[in-house]
Amino acid sequence: MRPHKYIKRIIQPIFTTGRTKEILHVNPTVQPIREEAKEIKIFIYNYDGRHLNEMQAETPEACFDFKDTNNVSWINIDGIRKKDVELICRKFGVHNLIVEDILSVGQRPKTDEIEGIMFCLLNMLYFNDRHCSVEQEQISIVLGKNFVLTFQEDASRDVFDSLREKLRLSSSKIRHSGADYLCYSLIDMIVDHYFVVMESLGEKIEQLEEEIIRNTNTRSLAKINSLRKELIVLKRNVSPVRDLVNGFIKSESELLEDRTTKYFKDVYDHIVQANDLAENYRDMMTSLQDLYLSKVNLKMNEVMKVMAVVTCLLAPATVIGGIFGMNFDIIPYAHNQWGFHVTVGFMLLVPVMMLFIFKRRGWF
Repeated sequence: MRPHKYIKRIIQPIFTTGRTKEILHVNPTVQPIREEAKEIKIFIYNYDGRHLNEMQAETPEACFDFKDTNNVSWINIDGIRKKDVELICRKFGVHNLIVEDILSVGQRPKTDEIEGIMFCLLNMLYFNDRHCSVEQEQISIVLGKNFVLTFQEDASRDVFDSLREKLRLSSSKIRHSGADYLCYSLIDMIVDHYFVVMESLGEKIEQLEEEIIRNTNTRSLAKINSLRKELIVLKRNVSPVRDLVNGFIKSESELLEDRTTKYFKDVYDHIVQANDLAENYRDMMTSLQDLYLSKVNLKMNEVMKVMAVVTCLLAPATVIGGIFGMNFDIIPYAHNQWGFHVTVGFMLLVPVMMLFIFKRRGWF
């Protein structure tokens, strides 16, 4: 392989623009095509204050019995398949517009209420340490009378493990509350996990700041641009959730009890704080870019200062050499036996005196 091909393979992963296309090149007029999940997993939690029935359904039809019960039912569907989503939503009385939102890709976080069903869509965020990127997974939450449906894209991960542990405790508050409190708990855990992602981003920003201060290079600029893209992803997902939670607070739906509203206000405070923190991170990235440019200019000034000092120190020797190198018949000390030594001595003495003067004045 030729040398330029080696260089191309090394530089390309650093300065790739694929992430930019993924983040910014979005056309809302074109309906994206969702890839159908190969399999789905359905987990059902049917509970009240005394009993918990936890099971995994083999088919979508198995969860139909939990629609009209006196207990609260949480049905979590991992994996999105159009046929199964439509079947479950039709049985639970979910409107077709909500079904379209569930099946959509790249939707902006939002909340809606149609025919006695409350629906919200937002993204769970994860931080990939290996690629230093923010990954997102769309989740749809459907709140009905005594049931909550959640649709997830990825069956291998979510942020609800602590909620499942609380459901297994008969003394937990969620076991003695309604479906609206379950809906609040789901949203609250998603929002709380935003801070975990931002904490990881904050550590990367701090490491990058130390790297720029100690050793500035082109890789630092590439990392700045990479982190700025991830902050765009973070900001795009966090900011709309404020309106989503506010929709629950202002809703007059019979599905939401008055005592649950104060919990949504707590989530609202958290998402406002997360939004402010995302703004601070964006300001920090701007400051880091300015710091990088300042370090580059400072390094350039140091180089130019050294070159200027060297040029000044060589100037007397150049002048003296030029004078005694002129093509005249009579030049003082030209034929003296000590003429060469005196000339060289002046060439060395004058730069030494200049170095002393420069040092006294603090020029270097």
